Amino acid sequence: MRVLLAFDKFKDALEAGAACATAAEVLRELHPDWQIDAAPLTDGGEGFTKILTTTARGHFETRTVTGPRGETVTASFGLVPLQHIPAAARAQLALPPHTSAAASVAVIEMAAVSGLALLPPDQRDPWHTSTFGTGELLRAAAENGAAALLLGIGGSATNDLGLGALAALGLSFETADHQRLSPPTPASWSRLAHVSGRVHASLPPIRIACDVTHPLLGPDGCATTFGPQKGLRPDDLASLEQHSARVAHLLLEHHAQPASLLDTPGAGAAGGIAFGLMCAADARLLPGFALVSDWLDLDARIAAADLVITGEGRYDATSLGGKGPGAIVARARSLGKNVHVFAGAVPAELARHDPALHAITPPHVPLAEALRSTRALLASALTTTFR
Repeated sequence: MRVLLAFDKFKDALEAGAACATAAEVLRELHPDWQIDAAPLTDGGEGFTKILTTTARGHFETRTVTGPRGETVTASFGLVPLQHIPAAARAQLALPPHTSAAASVAVIEMAAVSGLALLPPDQRDPWHTSTFGTGELLRAAAENGAAALLLGIGGSATNDLGLGALAALGLSFETADHQRLSPPTPASWSRLAHVSGRVHASLPPIRIACDVTHPLLGPDGCATTFGPQKGLRPDDLASLEQHSARVAHLLLEHHAQPASLLDTPGAGAAGGIAFGLMCAADARLLPGFALVSDWLDLDARIAAADLVITGEGRYDATSLGGKGPGAIVARARSLGKNVHVFAGAVPAELARHDPALHAITPPHVPLAEALRSTRALLASALTTTFR
């Protein structure tokens, strides 16, 4: 029996790699003759750098940079030889034709530097968080000789339109009397009057892995959609939206970019850093899960498996939208594979019609306890199913 383990993270509880390792340990104990293939999943957030770099046999570089509220954090980026990346994923990167096959691609994870999980709940406030550290890590990777920068932007704590990152990459944001705002967080935007400078000319192409399709502004924009989970108070939404619109137009004007960039699907991803990097650094958005799928060669690994096991923190209707475990299930079933899903929670209406969906958390267990016990709960559910 050849088994593919393709878990995504159990948010706030278990990394994708740890979930795969837990499942592998259980299955090897139960069935020592089974062949196990582990393919941890990532959506561009936590685990993006580790999973992609490890899969492509790259190496890690560690730097000390600035966290979301100015604190010091240590974070790593991966350097992956272009020739180690599967051809389909290389094609998605769409790098300039002169890029050498011996060149390296830097893999950078915004969540590790400017991520919401880095802050305790009482420190989460998009008025005061910055992407400056993400810009520092992008610059460090460029200075290390990377021919391209691949940025995963899931799990951000920010709504600064990427101004912090752009400040680290060469732009200056100033008051009417030319005092520099450092960092240019939304709390200071009422004093922002001038944008000057350009990103460093030596900065290599930036590619952003992103499955979010929200525009920058409006009822589907970043502040409205994602602000509350980052600590934005309902009464502050209109004010942040108004400031964001003004600052976005300053950035567009400075770089002679069309206003249509505001409405580009994905411009609102990660508090608008996608917009800022597209506007100032000509960054390109790539479909995140499609890139990861090609990078991990998931189609071939699913085809080679007799049994596919996947899962995540919550498997619900949104999981069926063509990404992550939902995409794994759809592809595996299209190939006639036996597939099982193990998740922290599964809505009853889904589980009722699909015996391959397993909720690992007993109904009486409180969420806080379930999060602390996720590894044990997953192991128990796997043991019960495959004993």
